[in-house]
Amino acid sequence: MSSTIALEQIERIVWNQHQNPFEVLGPHSIEQDGQQVWVVRTYLPKADAAWVVIPEARKEFPMQNDQHPQFFEVVIDAQELANYQIRYKEGANEHVVYDPYAFKSPVLTDFDAHLFAEGNHHRIYEKMGAHPTVSGDVKGVYFSVWAPNARNVSVIGDFNNWDGRQYQMRKGNSGIWDLFVPQLKAGDSYKYEIKNYDGHIYEKSDPYGFQQEVRPKTASVVTNLEEHSWQDSDWMEHRRQTDATTQPISVYELHLGSWLHASSAEPAKMADGSDAPVVTVAELKPGARFLTYRELAAKLIPYVQEMGFTHIEVLPVAEHPFDGSWGYQVTGYYAPTSRYGTPEDFMYLVDQCHQHGIGVIVDWVPGHFPKDGHGLAFFDGTHLYEHADPRRGEHKEWGTLVFNYGRHEVRNFLVANALFWFDKYHIDGIRVDAVASMLYLDYNRKPGEWVANDYGGRENIEAAECLKQVNHAIFSYYPGALSIAEESTSWPMVSWPTYVGGLGFNLKWNMGWMNDMLDYFEMDPWFRQFHQNNVTFSIWYAFSENFMLALSHDEVVHGKSHMIGKMPGDDWQKMANLRSLFAYMFAHPGKKTLFMGMEFGQWSEWNVWGDLEWHLLQFDGHKQLKHCIERLNHLYRREPALYTQDFSQEGFEWVDCSDNRHSVVSFIRYDKDSDDFILTVCNFTPQPHSHYRVGIPTKGYYREIFNSDAREFGGANIGNLGGKWSEDWTFHNRPYSLDLTLPPLSVIMLKLDEQKTAAVLTGNTDE
Repeated sequence: MSSTIALEQIERIVWNQHQNPFEVLGPHSIEQDGQQVWVVRTYLPKADAAWVVIPEARKEFPMQNDQHPQFFEVVIDAQELANYQIRYKEGANEHVVYDPYAFKSPVLTDFDAHLFAEGNHHRIYEKMGAHPTVSGDVKGVYFSVWAPNARNVSVIGDFNNWDGRQYQMRKGNSGIWDLFVPQLKAGDSYKYEIKNYDGHIYEKSDPYGFQQEVRPKTASVVTNLEEHSWQDSDWMEHRRQTDATTQPISVYELHLGSWLHASSAEPAKMADGSDAPVVTVAELKPGARFLTYRELAAKLIPYVQEMGFTHIEVLPVAEHPFDGSWGYQVTGYYAPTSRYGTPEDFMYLVDQCHQHGIGVIVDWVPGHFPKDGHGLAFFDGTHLYEHADPRRGEHKEWGTLVFNYGRHEVRNFLVANALFWFDKYHIDGIRVDAVASMLYLDYNRKPGEWVANDYGGRENIEAAECLKQVNHAIFSYYPGALSIAEESTSWPMVSWPTYVGGLGFNLKWNMGWMNDMLDYFEMDPWFRQFHQNNVTFSIWYAFSENFMLALSHDEVVHGKSHMIGKMPGDDWQKMANLRSLFAYMFAHPGKKTLFMGMEFGQWSEWNVWGDLEWHLLQFDGHKQLKHCIERLNHLYRREPALYTQDFSQEGFEWVDCSDNRHSVVSFIRYDKDSDDFILTVCNFTPQPHSHYRVGIPTKGYYREIFNSDAREFGGANIGNLGGKWSEDWTFHNRPYSLDLTLPPLSVIMLKLDEQKTAAVLTGNTDE
């Protein structure tokens, strides 16, 4: 049989230089001797012989390899040719496979490619990546990847001995390559072999891959994300109908890998009950391993419930190769890290959190990505996801690359990724890392190391527009969700809606409050009288943004000491200072975040490879501090005055902020929907004060609802015997006042007891 195709075309396939192998390979209807017949062509790099098999007809047709030893073709006189198979021999081995080039119906349509090219395909992850599917009656996996500047792209894996000459992909619109590979399935590992026009080869994991192998391996894993049966519909519906900014939000920030470890002697279980692979931990006791997502659900959720936190915030769970990056150098933006289990295991953790009344916030890192060879860097042999100019495309201090936010497809990658975690994993919010590094072109750059924007400024306009698009999309699809900015500058309207010109977040970390308060509490109490402004300044700007007060992981690493180590004085004073700081945070306007270990006074800095110092809870002081945080959380959630007007001036009123001589401040927090209010008085010195008078607006009995100096918290138990009656003594420009005792290094909160007040004032009691 003479060949039905030119040798030049065959060589383009053999040398992996054809951008549409479907034009050559697979079945083709041709005219021969005046009749329509079929020719089937295949390239099998290691085969010695091949046959086309038609199972339904029980026929087999030997293929010829006249033009090239591994390029086979055969002409078949048939009206139809569907679901044929190819049998081939490699030495003593024989294989029977379906021909991937017989399946020509793409999952990704021209309209998908069009939306992606303009940056508006919000669910592009349903088309890009690897998707188990059925074509005709044949099961397989559909692959799709964006690599517009590649000469060729192939799917490689164990299924083809990582040989890029097989499973060559087709280039379509917008530079997207795709291929359906029959007989592959969930669990198969794969990468993309990408060649540039110089012939250089790059083996890349899938930017849209849903799972990756456990590090140090780097291949992506075919995964079906539709198998988990969610049981959190009540939670999701309640979230949809709730304005999160008017609710109590107390976040427990944690790193899943160092909250607690298990022994490798305790076998971890997969979703199907089989033993999970043991992922051991370096620099920890021999045999230690990570807890799985399912084990974390069993241990973490009861602890968070006991402590009273409303949410957990997990440091980035997207796949990352280096443990020491804490997750902030991401290579798999669409894959929860396999260190702790499978994607379905992470779904289980989120689902269980919701069923137990706990929200889940995930740290998200759109500001930079690492240079690892299998990741996004130089993805298709060009600077695809990053800027080519290092003055815009590189963070030299971090050793990472910066996304090209002005490129539509890159922006689409990030917008869809944020939505992906809400869609597929039901998360309740994202905390966007290092927003300032995105917003400023000169961030951590010296003069001459950055390029101004088109208007000559230092603002990264493209990054700002990307963040606006992300937030607009999140709140359009998921009302009630949280989008939190870690932003440390004075960029205006970060937490304002996009329709009024804001960046569209609904919360912003208050870095100024954090710095002022740590500076204040780290100094000897005698000097605090000269720094009252540290305590009071935050109120000047407290209502310009929707602020979250955060004492985060960044404050307990890199030689900064853990929180208790920052406090001055002996051990008792350190604990008292820490209780005062935490209590002041809960009383101050703004939502709350505490990093793990702070709640019980860990001494050592956080170590990503170690455990928290849980053994400290055998000592009364640490146990009592933990109990104090527990009480603060439950009080905070119980008292609407402490959260309903966090972002409104009407919710806060100074009673006295000028008593710097005693380092005392007092203020009132008001409820939005009732007349309730809470009086907070803070004494930030070790000197107790008796007969300290504070003005109040309403007559009656004020119950002491919290005292950080209480015996149960390890304090001196100085207080007001449960409460105080007001006196008709005008003070602080208010008609009534309280004669209080202020314990040392303490925060006390008092609330009008309306029932007791009414009973006494109407004479319905013997008091």
